[in-house]
Amino acid sequence: MRGPLEGLSILELPGDVATRYCGRLFAQLGARVTSAGATTDDTRIGYAGAAGAAFGRWLDTGKVRAASAPGGRFDLVIAGQDHAAVAAAEQLDLTAPLLALTWFADEGPYAGWRGTDEVILALTGLAYGFGTPAGPPMIAQGHGPQLCAGLTAFNAAIAALIAEPEQRPQRIEVNVFEAAMCFTETGAISTSVDGMKSTRLGVNRFVPTYPCSTYRTSDGWVGVTALTPAQWTALTRLIGRPELAAEPRFATAYERLMLGDEVDEILKPLFPQRTTAEWVALGDANRIPMAPVLRPGVLPRAAHWIEREAFGPFDESGVLGPALPFRLIFDGVAAPFSPTRHGGPLAGLKVVDFSMGWAGPLCARTLGDLGADVVKVESAAHPDWWRGWEIVPDADPPPTEVKANFCAVNRNKRDVALELTTAGGLAGAKGLIAQADVVVENFAAGVMQKLGLGFATQRALRPGLVSVSMGAFGAEGPLSGLRAYGSTVEQASGLPFMNGEADWPPCIQHVAYGDPLAGLYAAAAVLSCLYGRSRLGGADIDLAQVACLFQFAADGIIAEQVTGKPVPRTGSSRARANVAVVGAAGTDAWLLVCADSEVARGGLAQVLDGRDLEVWARERDAAEAAAALQALGVPAAPVQPTHALSYDPQLMASGFWTFLERRYVGWHMVGEAPFTYDGKRLPLRLPAPTLGQHTDEVLGALQAAG
Repeated sequence: MRGPLEGLSILELPGDVATRYCGRLFAQLGARVTSAGATTDDTRIGYAGAAGAAFGRWLDTGKVRAASAPGGRFDLVIAGQDHAAVAAAEQLDLTAPLLALTWFADEGPYAGWRGTDEVILALTGLAYGFGTPAGPPMIAQGHGPQLCAGLTAFNAAIAALIAEPEQRPQRIEVNVFEAAMCFTETGAISTSVDGMKSTRLGVNRFVPTYPCSTYRTSDGWVGVTALTPAQWTALTRLIGRPELAAEPRFATAYERLMLGDEVDEILKPLFPQRTTAEWVALGDANRIPMAPVLRPGVLPRAAHWIEREAFGPFDESGVLGPALPFRLIFDGVAAPFSPTRHGGPLAGLKVVDFSMGWAGPLCARTLGDLGADVVKVESAAHPDWWRGWEIVPDADPPPTEVKANFCAVNRNKRDVALELTTAGGLAGAKGLIAQADVVVENFAAGVMQKLGLGFATQRALRPGLVSVSMGAFGAEGPLSGLRAYGSTVEQASGLPFMNGEADWPPCIQHVAYGDPLAGLYAAAAVLSCLYGRSRLGGADIDLAQVACLFQFAADGIIAEQVTGKPVPRTGSSRARANVAVVGAAGTDAWLLVCADSEVARGGLAQVLDGRDLEVWARERDAAEAAAALQALGVPAAPVQPTHALSYDPQLMASGFWTFLERRYVGWHMVGEAPFTYDGKRLPLRLPAPTLGQHTDEVLGALQAAG
């Protein structure tokens, strides 16, 4: 397949995982990527040793190597990941736009800090909520923050390259800290509104859902999530305990979460009675989110992922690594997009957003932040579920109009109320599609087809359309019909066998880790297809959210094949660095220390001066202790709870948090887009819409256009 980015020439200067992963995405989508400069010691990434070296080869798949920065024309230069590396890139005689990737923005108290994935996990709140109630918080394995930053940087850069050369920014800036805030931005905003404080409830226990866990079957493990009353009722019937559905103590997911030990005592003895495949089939038949929980090294041999070609070789060893998490089919109808001169690189682009929840709306929000005109479609009977389920007639304000999460991921959109199950609503939706450039939806596989709005119908209405479907397991394959939440996506990704302690069941690190990543990968696919639309035409994008997380489990997936053994579950420690999470002064206060080099180990020894780290930290404020260690080159950070992020000094100094005004909620906090063009953030034009707010405006314009 010709890649949509064919013809682009990218120069990647030496950097860490984020820089290299950004370059990998360009290469996998068809660009010519030249990786210049000294090679890095890949035995110090991933699972270290030979497994780390193989992970490095996966990161560099499809690139051209050069000993030094070559001359010639490039469309983009990628540099990072510290401010010194970016400054060195600026001295090169290159006229292409510079994509500058750093750990932190260059304003704020963390600007000079040494970043690592562990430091970012501690700062963003991801670590604080992961682990046992008594602590310490758990630091997940891998390079998740850097991979997220590489993806974010790719999106910012390819969007900029869609513009005409004279309109492109000369400097695009992305930092790992702000990029990784995608996981906890909504949580920070919600706690700033409701005053709730984040906490650790235990392994596989996250607000607001239970069960949301993994259970041993007769031949492996299965992931189970039951959020809604209907799902809990179906689960109780399935296990032969229908009376539990009527038990008031288990009436809501939150109440079940508070009684998690009791729920587990009921469920754990029952799941070994059947195989994983049998439970998954029964879950599917009863509309309960269940998924197979497979080891990382087993995933490339799973029938569903073989059919979807989710893995492929990347060197001569025969080891299989994750391929792109989406499949593209182009229609050959060239439909070039010419953005207007003001309002962002996608100004003038028309997007119809049928999605709900987190993943799809974040994809559409990303396009809206970049200037696109996004029209969200929902109805009073079927509203976006992130508005909530409380329908209270004549309430003021309506409960469905005050949810902070909804406001966070639906800014820069207009909203029309169309009931797609009626003839009038379906006609209105078809009218919107006929004039659109992009369609986004994240329904379960087959739903759009049943509504009469499948890929074929969309393409008949609008040849040249770029349409993304983003089901949990994709639109095709044996598991495509499975119902899922973000928890299901992580359960099926291989990550649960990589994180946590050896005596824990396979565990997830976040209630919906897969959701924001799926949204960002969907945006990457859409932006890439928009870039190539003038050559290849419109595209049907079949994205599998689980496959998006294979990218984040790649080091473990590769390591298990290289070593022939399960990756060890070692808590917060890892082979490539000495990592410790120790108690600090105060209640449930923790300090992360990562001694990953001789400089860091020397700085730590100097600070401790023969004292024990735990004793030293217990007497000190976590933030002050981290600053003292960072001053001597030791990667360290306070392990921040999500409720502290709204006043994190670095995020405040860099201008990440801002405010919008909206009906029913007034002025409310939102996070900016995590990148800048020529030192400026893109404008936030609209707060999240109220239900049907723009129906008359949008449908009136549609009728006027004929």
